[in-house]
Amino acid sequence: MILEFGLDTFGDITRGSDGDLLTGAQTIRNIVEQAELADRVGIDFFGVGEHHRKEFAVSAPEMVLAAIAARTERIRLGTAVTVLSSDDPVRVYERFATLDALSSGRAEVVLGRGSFTESFPLFGFDLRDYEALFEEKLELFVELAEEKPVTWSGTMRPALTDADVFPKTENGLRTWVGVGGSPESVVRVARHGVGLMLAIIGGPAGRFAPFVELYHRSIAAFGTTEHPIAVHSPGHIADTDDEAWDGAYSGFEAMNNTIGKERGWPEYSRARFQNDVGPAGAIYSGSPERVAQKIADTVRTLGIGRFDLKYATGTLGHEQMMRSIELYGTEVIPRVRDLLK
Repeated sequence: MILEFGLDTFGDITRGSDGDLLTGAQTIRNIVEQAELADRVGIDFFGVGEHHRKEFAVSAPEMVLAAIAARTERIRLGTAVTVLSSDDPVRVYERFATLDALSSGRAEVVLGRGSFTESFPLFGFDLRDYEALFEEKLELFVELAEEKPVTWSGTMRPALTDADVFPKTENGLRTWVGVGGSPESVVRVARHGVGLMLAIIGGPAGRFAPFVELYHRSIAAFGTTEHPIAVHSPGHIADTDDEAWDGAYSGFEAMNNTIGKERGWPEYSRARFQNDVGPAGAIYSGSPERVAQKIADTVRTLGIGRFDLKYATGTLGHEQMMRSIELYGTEVIPRVRDLLK
């Protein structure tokens, strides 16, 4: 199995060299520059998340990805994630098929329910329909992705009768579903025969092994197509452990405390951060050797086919992220491949 490596960003609003927060516009321009570097250093995939709140700059990831497509040559481009529950499957398919054309077949879509809920009231959806919206819309999207006329009916949107959507892709659209760790979600992914993207943002990777086993068993039971499993986890790389940890901590603290105030989390601490970057945590941060060792352990433990590093968290600066991307492509990825030989 070919092992792939990706990068993900949610478009976090970052601080400039003067310590002030950047504008959303500048943050988006920086993301394009970061993707260009990722392409140059040989990274396989670049994912941009969708959010609708002030801490994140990107609410229309396909627009950002289209700009990236025009300035890159080989890197695959997708989302991290597209919040399908509050979108329309037909429009999502059309946008990604268009991105696929612009990028000469490099588009992927990672669908999800979203860990933030701002898009639901913004677009007129009831949070009480959270589960039903995603289930129905995923079912429809999977049918649309077959690129044949679709006849479909449900309760969350108008029915379709022999509906055809355009443009068609030239070689199909690679589709994943992001899963946070519920068995029901894993079974759903297997039932639809799409790729499983495990978002591991807390605890050791080993605790997700039962979900990997469940995916394989479910694929066999449903008789659907099995795809490589991917992992998405946060991290930051610098030349030394201390430089990486000192550089990353303030961003992780800012993001955790912002979200924590809304969700009742305790204050983030340096002690917790140091635990999270250790073997028992889900943050892949440190020197290239430390991060490579941790990624290799995750690949061995879960048997995954792709690892996506969420390289942007909180207010971490653009230049620090650029160095992290450079080290990921030039040092970490080759080292992981060596360790897995």
